[in-house]
Amino acid sequence: MIKRNTISEGLMRVLRPSRRLMTLYFLYLLIGILVGILPWYIPLVIFVPELTSLLTILILAVVVPLALWIPGYYNSLVYELRERELETREGVWFRKISIIPYSRITNVDIVQGPLSRLLKIHTIKVQTAGYSGQTRRAEARLLGMENPEEVKEMILSKIGVACPEAEGAPGGEDLGDLLREVRRIRELLESHLS
Repeated sequence: MIKRNTISEGLMRVLRPSRRLMTLYFLYLLIGILVGILPWYIPLVIFVPELTSLLTILILAVVVPLALWIPGYYNSLVYELRERELETREGVWFRKISIIPYSRITNVDIVQGPLSRLLKIHTIKVQTAGYSGQTRRAEARLLGMENPEEVKEMILSKIGVACPEAEGAPGGEDLGDLLREVRRIRELLESHLS
């Protein structure tokens, strides 16, 4: 069953992340404050009180924009499973639109960190031929998915439907011929090496 983070529109399926993704990002912000700011902020306020106002303003100048960015980023995330491609949109200040043809998808992974596990959300990473070798980062990430197995299956099912001929991929007969040819080459190489 498709959960509420999915909207169907004819041949296209529009996916939205769970609202718990915002909770996850606010938790990351809180952890950043607790671990990255408070350990040095509290001693400075105690031992150098004249810096308190300046430090507080500087910290708020960083934390407030981040807190405002989180809902904006969440609202910018849209994933569309179209007939022949996956389109992802994201970004608040810098917008990014990626269109990934299903024929190029080589791998679909489901990732879940400890806090995501606590919130029951997942990230689906989509890698493509040629792109994933250039960088360790997936070409597309579907963040905050509540139903990752179902979304993964939807993507994988579109791969075969979108391009049944798979851009020149050999069929069953061609694979048999190819296998026979590879065996023949191996035999020839082994006979020359012996």
